[in-house]
Amino acid sequence: MKNSFLTALLVMFSFFKVNAQEVKAKEVVSPTVFEKQITAKKIQLIDVRTPKEYQEGTIFNAVNIDYLGDDFETTIKKLDKTQPVYIFCQSGKRSAGAAAKMQKEGFEVIELAGGYKAWKAEHD
Repeated sequence: MKNSFLTALLVMFSFFKVNAQEVKAKEVVSPTVFEKQITAKKIQLIDVRTPKEYQEGTIFNAVNIDYLGDDFETTIKKLDKTQPVYIFCQSGKRSAGAAAKMQKEGFEVIELAGGYKAWKAEHD
């Protein structure tokens, strides 16, 4: 009985340890820091707004993957998990949701604080 209990505890601990390792880091940075980071290296830059919002203006070299779209989860799986992903939306709400999903998939995520609105405010 004692061995069964210990075995069960070890299995539970192993399960939680594995799950904890799957969730990668998320960082929320200011537009100034975001800009420095995306221009300093080759990165994956994702605009998670709708295609209409994307067409109205975006950050140079951003790829549009609509967080509200039906194919968001399948599309992000095509990204390189060995490289950080820089994401933004209009104000920060959708990108927070997208970041959470991406972290669960094993991505390191850097999110633009305040979204595209904050970016535009600093670049206008």
